[in-house]
Amino acid sequence: MCGAKKGGLDLKGVDVDKEAVIQGQVLRGEEPVGGAYVRLLDSSGEFTAEVPTSATGHFRFFAAPGSWTLRTLAPKADPVDRQVVAQYGAVAEVSVTV
Repeated sequence: MCGAKKGGLDLKGVDVDKEAVIQGQVLRGEEPVGGAYVRLLDSSGEFTAEVPTSATGHFRFFAAPGSWTLRTLAPKADPVDRQVVAQYGAVAEVSVTV
């Protein structure tokens, strides 16, 4: 997990022109959900990666360009799927409410 800062994840040291970055925060209402899991599924629904959220609910993936599904698994919540497109030169920011 890259270092979290107030307001989001720090992109210092990340060459966004060469990386397809997907990042965001998991929230319950307005409160961050630490210890949730966010899975990265490819366009066919196959599992690719999983990361835990930080104490501030943040997560980050470095993915290949293309269409992805984020599946969020949090305590006392149903799984939440979000579609996202990753591309070089841009950061896909995703907010997930459980």
